[in-house]
Amino acid sequence: MAILLKNADAVLTMDDTRRELSGVDILLENGVIAAIGPNLPANDAEVIDARGTLVTPGLVNTHHHLYQSLTRAVPAAQDALLFGWLRTLYPIWSRFTPEHMHVSAQVGLAELALSGCTLSSDHLYLYPNGARLEDTIHAAAELGLRFHPTRGAMSIGESAGGLPPDALVEDESAILNDCIRVIDAFHDPAEGSMCRVGVAPCSPFSVSRELMRDAALLARDKGVMMHTHLAENVEDIAYSLENFGSLPGQYAESLGWVGPDVWHAHCVKLDSSEIALFAQTGTGVAHCPCSNCRLGSGIAPIRAMRDTGVPVGLGVDGSASNDAGNLVAEARMAMLLQRVARGADAMSAREALEIATRGGADVLGRPDCGRLEVGKRADIAVWDMTGVAAAGSWDKAALLLAGPTIVRDLFVEGRQIVRDGQITTLDMGALVARQNKLAEHLQDTL
Repeated sequence: MAILLKNADAVLTMDDTRRELSGVDILLENGVIAAIGPNLPANDAEVIDARGTLVTPGLVNTHHHLYQSLTRAVPAAQDALLFGWLRTLYPIWSRFTPEHMHVSAQVGLAELALSGCTLSSDHLYLYPNGARLEDTIHAAAELGLRFHPTRGAMSIGESAGGLPPDALVEDESAILNDCIRVIDAFHDPAEGSMCRVGVAPCSPFSVSRELMRDAALLARDKGVMMHTHLAENVEDIAYSLENFGSLPGQYAESLGWVGPDVWHAHCVKLDSSEIALFAQTGTGVAHCPCSNCRLGSGIAPIRAMRDTGVPVGLGVDGSASNDAGNLVAEARMAMLLQRVARGADAMSAREALEIATRGGADVLGRPDCGRLEVGKRADIAVWDMTGVAAAGSWDKAALLLAGPTIVRDLFVEGRQIVRDGQITTLDMGALVARQNKLAEHLQDTL
């Protein structure tokens, strides 16, 4: 069914010329944007009144660990640095089952949807007790969000000098075989795809050099993207120098982990040579400002990356290190941190929102998303600017300075996923109750 958004006060298109429109209509038909302009005829379309709203492309989340929504605010991990935080949580995560993975993914994705997100990646790198990547894929399909799951992995346990417990690591040949399985079963490379699968060894300190190299070869043979964590904090840099004799960016390059089909999470501690390398090769970065603050990792040099030409998107990161999953709040934090580091003119509200929409879509290889143009996917966020959050604002397009953090309406592939601030596709009361019951049981088993 076609949908006509009527009389939007302001529209931030994020198209190639970054047009900003007012008083226009947007027609959604057959999963794409069919027309943008004033006084469009409704014909047989459902008409939705967009007066008093700002309309933007749906936001794009480029890094998450959805399963972690079951371990928010764990007391022993609240004030820990990255490696200590991981050691605290690994034993809890080892108790997860397929049900935990499915429910936590659905909660995390619903939270993202309410914050305006229409496309999310996920980095699932542990598979205890029969869990599989499709536990999350089915969760996203039921909600109706566009999804880019990645088959993560850990292969070096504590007994071999790695960080994760041995119970959470996998045999490397089994990892590669399962990557092939999930790609063949679920990856759709077509324009407008609702699910693309990536290959994502967890990090240089949890897998071998050989697995990193073999994963890159497999991904390129299959034509899928590659993702991992890189240069997250000073411990990460020290580990790389001690074990590999190189900086993380150099190590990634030596294994084939640079290029437009690669995006790395965090990159807080990249130096100028690594930034130049990423710009030259088109290697993407998932910037996770709230998690970086939460874990005390630092402020990523996003201004320098953008100025050099590095593709940058936003990620909320896992819900155990944020501990929220609100993508528009993440965009505001990205803007504020660059201003703290480099001055009030370092990043505008519009640029930060561009990173959260078009920027993230480009990092994930989705030029069909992240902008409002005729022929692009009908992934659209509608923000109510008549409420208290925007009261007194002189500039509706400056959403990140003065505006709501929950969408009024959200459309994915032209389907309404959020209406009047409520998820339409799931029983959220039952889902939240189920999540809380699972979390309580995990606490009882410690």
